[in-house]
Amino acid sequence: MTIRGNWPMLYAFFGEEGGLRREAFVRQIDVAVAVGAAGVAVLGLGTEVAKLSLGERRTVVGWVAAASAGRLPFAVTIADGNVGDMIESARHARDAGAAWLILQPPRPPVAEDELIRFFGAVADAVDIPVGIQNAPEFLGIGLSNAGLVALNRAHPNVTVVKAESGAMAVGRLIDTLEGRMAVFNGRAGLELTDNWRAGVDGMIPGIETIDRQVAIEALMRAGDEDAAGAL
Repeated sequence: MTIRGNWPMLYAFFGEEGGLRREAFVRQIDVAVAVGAAGVAVLGLGTEVAKLSLGERRTVVGWVAAASAGRLPFAVTIADGNVGDMIESARHARDAGAAWLILQPPRPPVAEDELIRFFGAVADAVDIPVGIQNAPEFLGIGLSNAGLVALNRAHPNVTVVKAESGAMAVGRLIDTLEGRMAVFNGRAGLELTDNWRAGVDGMIPGIETIDRQVAIEALMRAGDEDAAGAL
């Protein structure tokens, strides 16, 4: 599949007793379908991937798979602390029907060559596209642009970068990759039109503005930057 467009990150909502609310995931997916999002993503960096238990994360993946089946593809963030657990979570998401995965780096930080081996071992264990959450400004660990190229060359199913950087930095990344990997930005949709001008393949915003995000993407792709800016 071609991975591009707006893939909003779904939020976890909780009831008064502290349990996850399934209907909230269904409603978010309904909205994404209605406004023409390309897909949805779950367990995001800024929401709850590091805050939910393993069981809760598995539950969320199952709910999203059921609610999106036949309507939208979905991506899953994988954020375990070691290779073995990440492989298990990656395979669980794949078996649930995830279209692609977003791997977060381990913490505390490790050297770049070790990080490439870490990501590569997980990527080799699954047969679907893999993206890399590259957010050193937020996480204190990430790959250089050259490191991303090296990772892709050694592990060809690593085909997406989910950046969390300013539009100018993303533009430099796109130039360095020369089409080897799709580049998405998150960063809450800041510098939105500049990201599209820089050449991103897509965005992973929060879902609360997804109707506007999808409309702005369509206008930018059509070359109507004035209308996109006004919106």
